Amino acid sequence: MRPKVLIVRTAGTNCDKETEFAFMRAGAIASLAHINLIKQKKDLSQYQIICLPGGFSYGDDLGAGKILSLEFICWLRDSIADFIAKGGLIIGICNGFQVLVKTGILPDLDFQQKVTLTTNDSARFEDRWVYLKVEPKSIWLKNLPPIINLPVAHGEGKFYANNDILDKISNNGQIVLRYCDNQGVLAGYPFNPNGSLDNIAGITDSSGKILGLMPHPERCIFGHHLPFWTKTLPLTDSKNITFGSYFFENAVNYFK
Repeated sequence: MRPKVLIVRTAGTNCDKETEFAFMRAGAIASLAHINLIKQKKDLSQYQIICLPGGFSYGDDLGAGKILSLEFICWLRDSIADFIAKGGLIIGICNGFQVLVKTGILPDLDFQQKVTLTTNDSARFEDRWVYLKVEPKSIWLKNLPPIINLPVAHGEGKFYANNDILDKISNNGQIVLRYCDNQGVLAGYPFNPNGSLDNIAGITDSSGKILGLMPHPERCIFGHHLPFWTKTLPLTDSKNITFGSYFFENAVNYFK
């Protein structure tokens, strides 16, 4: 079965086409839909995967992802809960991650915000490649090596939560991506580009089916997307040397 993917866009979304391409290349049937159309239909039953892509939804007014998160809570709360209960997968990338935490879909599906992604410690927009330490306790992260490279591009990427929540998600194995150096050692700036507590770059819900991450896997699909890719020539199979493609292939393969 080719799973159907719903990619949600709105004013300010700017990574929807790249994400659509990544899912289609992995074998999915991907559809782009504006949030206004989704609010009218409120029927997510035809989809197996929902993706909230990167960008600056509504210009990040009121904070990154805040307005879009309110639309989800007000108009799609029950539909999202049903979608998850039936085994659907959800991924939120960058701005999509910000939406997932501000709706309260992550780290627990109770629609109560417990964590946030706030202004980078550098007070600058950070656009760079980062190393990530992978804890493959999620459907989305199967077959990835312990350390991967992905790009980040955000101004509000600092993961913040109180100590009780940090302990809870750590003990539950919900922290699945952490910023690190090229040896896998958790390190400060610039390896941790935003000052995230515990170097957190991505988390899941307790089932591992809902993933939110600040780095952009859709921007690391081909070999020539990698920094210094010319030094690795000749490329025998670009698919096998990129890391972003695994996220999308894992989701598609889950439904096969």
